[in-house]
Amino acid sequence: MGSRLRVFLSREQDKTLFNLRTTDVPQKVKDRAEMIRLSAHGWYVEKIAAHFGWTAQTVREVLHKWEKLGVDGLWEKAGRGGKQKWAEIVSNCW
Repeated sequence: MGSRLRVFLSREQDKTLFNLRTTDVPQKVKDRAEMIRLSAHGWYVEKIAAHFGWTAQTVREVLHKWEKLGVDGLWEKAGRGGKQKWAEIVSNCW
């Protein structure tokens, strides 16, 4: 078993992450922010993963991104995910 992964937050960082719950951002961003807060409050990676229904590895990746990129690490990079192609197909049919 590896070493325990835990993040530490300043009051300002904790408040910023807490306030993301009520802003208009994707749910994944809200979940990631809450994962970071739970880690800072002493929750183990496995417990956070079980709470959100995500894998422990995914939680570790979120925590590592936070340590490396800060708040910017909460959002997905542009170009991630499948591209919508149905609109292109439908417009070609008319």
